Amino acid sequence: MEASIYERIGGEETLRRLVDEFYARVEQDPVLRPVFPDDLEPGKEWQFLFLSQYFGGPADYNVMRGHPRLRARHMPYAIDQRAQQAWLDHMLEAIDVVGIQEPMRAEMREYFKRSSEVMINRYIPETAEGSST
Repeated sequence: MEASIYERIGGEETLRRLVDEFYARVEQDPVLRPVFPDDLEPGKEWQFLFLSQYFGGPADYNVMRGHPRLRARHMPYAIDQRAQQAWLDHMLEAIDVVGIQEPMRAEMREYFKRSSEVMINRYIPETAEGSST
């Protein structure tokens, strides 16, 4: 049986670093910071537990919170295309800073791209170029 992504990237230590790198960027982001609660620590822990479980590590997230229901859990927060892109950019940068190698890097990047798009729950209307309205 092939080792999980969790195991291949270095397990807990690597995912904690990934979450820390990601949240350091969120703290400085004018689009995302207002979407997150004042205290980022609980969210960091939930994200670490979720990512650990998702990528093949311990199932502690399910034990503590039940089914992830990611879209439902994020519905109270206004996530538009700008917020989604900022979130994705920060996560992809964090993957690179942490040094996650291929093929896990590509697998993780694809997961984050797909899952971030599903979180969009508000839409910025597209305007036609040259519109004078």
